[in-house]
Amino acid sequence: MKDDKVYITLQNGKQFEGRRFGADGDVVGELVFATGMMGYVETLTDPSYFGQIVTQTFPLIGNYGKTPDEESEKPWVSAYIVREKCDNPSNFRCEKTIDEYLRENGVVGVYDVDTRELTKIVRESGVMNAAISSSPRPDTEKISSYRIKGAVEAVSCREVKRYGDENGLRVVVMDCGAKDNIIRELVARGCRCMRVPYNYSAEDILALNPQGLMLANGPGDPEDNKEVIENIRKLAGKLPVFGICLGHQLFALAMGGSTKKMKYGHRGVNQPVKNLSTGRVYISSQNHGYEVISDSVKSGKLSYVNANDGTCEGFEYPDINAYTVQFHPEACGGPRDTSFLFDKFIKNIREGKYNA
Repeated sequence: MKDDKVYITLQNGKQFEGRRFGADGDVVGELVFATGMMGYVETLTDPSYFGQIVTQTFPLIGNYGKTPDEESEKPWVSAYIVREKCDNPSNFRCEKTIDEYLRENGVVGVYDVDTRELTKIVRESGVMNAAISSSPRPDTEKISSYRIKGAVEAVSCREVKRYGDENGLRVVVMDCGAKDNIIRELVARGCRCMRVPYNYSAEDILALNPQGLMLANGPGDPEDNKEVIENIRKLAGKLPVFGICLGHQLFALAMGGSTKKMKYGHRGVNQPVKNLSTGRVYISSQNHGYEVISDSVKSGKLSYVNANDGTCEGFEYPDINAYTVQFHPEACGGPRDTSFLFDKFIKNIREGKYNA
């Protein structure tokens, strides 16, 4: 029932009490935190959060209600934790409360939780599994054994979908959990987007006669996607490529690189990234728990690094007209600092240059 007491039990044994909102039920997932002050509708509907219990660090969530800003057809988070929820939102675009939205979509929510302490634990100890339960004594074995599996398969489209001008530049979007705004950004630049399932073969992709390939974002461990990586390897060098987030990681793996899980990842709209060729720093939107190991990619040139921790944020592959970034240049809900990367992709397609 709404507002009933609920327990958050971490894998390390720490337990928090809170109150229910959204859907009823118990759930186990990977506990992460997101630092955005706004954009919670985009966070809830970002497929990259599949299998994860998301904690918002900003103390008040829901003040503008549920607005029509979805990044996919439904929320993908396993559960949602906030300090305080707003039951009386005020915004001309508001459709319903965040409580109503979660309840309608079967997502468990918890409020009245010390999210600052919860975030500090994750920052100090690293991402860990957690359970949300009505009982203070959940199944600890189930918590410790949990692993996100089949993530890309779960969030990918099942058939080819087409968007935009039929006479536009033909771009295939490999859907491993693509945010809708990636499609919107390409369509706004005159592209005819063909969104294909994650397991669409390289041969079938080339049969669509594309002029460019977008490797979009998605959830889970990039190394789990052997079939996708092999298809990317077959496509590399045959058409211009732009990779974002998971797409960036998958392309690096296809090029012989390596990835690893981060301590607590980057999730929010305030991550600084530095362009190594110009020295300029941009503020970016990010959502990832894995990183490309910079010196493992021998065929590419490191282009961006995170200004906070020095981790890899981008690679260029000039010999095969490809470039990839770890951050989100489509950036819903913000910032828009790096949207020029879409213009670069269009330029590479139009000019056919191999100097990405």
